[in-house]
Amino acid sequence: MTGPKPTVRCAVYTRKSTDEGLDQAFNSLDAQRLAAENYIASQAGEGWVCLPERYDDGGYTGGNTDRPALQRLLVDVRAGRVDCVLVYKVDRLSRSLLDFARVMGVFEEHGTSFVSVTQSFNSANSMGRLTLNILLSFAQFEREVISERTRDKIHMARQQGRWSGGC
Repeated sequence: MTGPKPTVRCAVYTRKSTDEGLDQAFNSLDAQRLAAENYIASQAGEGWVCLPERYDDGGYTGGNTDRPALQRLLVDVRAGRVDCVLVYKVDRLSRSLLDFARVMGVFEEHGTSFVSVTQSFNSANSMGRLTLNILLSFAQFEREVISERTRDKIHMARQQGRWSGGC
């Protein structure tokens, strides 16, 4: 017979690139959090509990780590207050391979696991790490393609003498 499972303190991180719709009663950040809370509830038998602290970055890009909620999350991980970080999808945490590797390094250094609610992988084994890197490569690729398309559109508008915004 075994004793009770140790408590796993779970932090939910959410992000949305634009602030469009964040003023709605139930928005994308709420939907991401609800999905993660439901996942945590499904793991209650393993001792998982959802921390009440909200780590929500609405209107912030995943292309860098200059996000207030992410920085607060990393402070809490370093302080030993978080055992597991959950996101709805991997690209909510980062769309940059280098940044993701740095964040994962902080998690690993402090014994914090990482779970994507909608993408099944286990970062504890080599196949899981490969899957994670493939997902991140596509997220970074998508971010770069969107950037290129936007630059091309602005360049073509300027060539036609159209206003392209700015001062």
